[in-house]
Amino acid sequence: MKSHPGTAVYRLLANPLFALPAEASHDIALGALAALHRCGLAGRLAAPPPADPVSLMGLDFPHRIGLAAGLDKNGDHIDALAALGFAFVEIGTLTPLPQPGNARPRLFRARRARCIVNRMGFNNHGIAHAVERARRRRSRLILGVNIGKNRDTPAENAAADYLECLRQCREVADYVTINVSSPNTPGLRGLQFGGELARLLEALKKAQRAHQSESGKYLPMAWKLAPDLGEAEIPPICAALLDGGADCIIAGNTTVTRPPDLPEWIAKESGGLSGAPLSGLARSAMRAIKAETGDRIPLIGVGGIMGGEDGRAMLAAGADLLQVYSGLIFRGPGLIRELGEAIRDA
Repeated sequence: MKSHPGTAVYRLLANPLFALPAEASHDIALGALAALHRCGLAGRLAAPPPADPVSLMGLDFPHRIGLAAGLDKNGDHIDALAALGFAFVEIGTLTPLPQPGNARPRLFRARRARCIVNRMGFNNHGIAHAVERARRRRSRLILGVNIGKNRDTPAENAAADYLECLRQCREVADYVTINVSSPNTPGLRGLQFGGELARLLEALKKAQRAHQSESGKYLPMAWKLAPDLGEAEIPPICAALLDGGADCIIAGNTTVTRPPDLPEWIAKESGGLSGAPLSGLARSAMRAIKAETGDRIPLIGVGGIMGGEDGRAMLAAGADLLQVYSGLIFRGPGLIRELGEAIRDA
């Protein structure tokens, strides 16, 4: 596969960025991307993937490659990211009130191991800020808005936070992701189970139906699950989501597990692990969810997708769409086309 000229440019830019603290380089990289976009040059970092249209959740995707939540938390860079060739971009995770997140340092990268550990803690400027940015966007790509609860909101009151985020973003989002699987907000992962899940699902479906009745617009809701779910936990969760009318499942999020060959210095950091070491676990979670859901609900695969082979393997495991994050950091925007070509030719 011929390398796009933008790949060499990305490598040139990436080398000094990897020498900086991870969160600082993240902010600088997004600032540089914004500057390139203002000059009309962001699109030159990568060629768009080949057309591979698919219709899911009532939405028409030009191809199957999207950006996972976490990179552009506040929706400040939607148009610049769209210029890289993504079919869809997910912003967030967003909460009703702005919050600073956890104390720094809270983001760590191991370049050789191609992995990231984060314990960001839903740092964001609040849902209102992101909605305003989304209203200003010029790109028509499919936009997902990933929502969660504020750290200080008790789990028993979590539904109110999700409902408020949904209320504010429903006019700008093409779909909404219900994040119940981040390991960095206390009590959040408990919302994946039993009565907590049923109550949250019921409340959000009621709001979804009310919005459709008022506006005529059906706003799909995807549910983002953890890759660490046990074998006995997945069937009842999937059954609840199917019975409750969920529109999509995203599998998965970061993992709290640590493979034995991970560099010790990053393995000891608390938080969620993403990147290459997550590949096998993410695909296993996808296979288990696909076994329970069959063709009754679309599935989005995310976790450890670092190249074309990973993309094909995730689709073979059951995914309908792919999202990347860590792969983009380590491989650059050329990964988007590589994945598009790989899964088109699979």
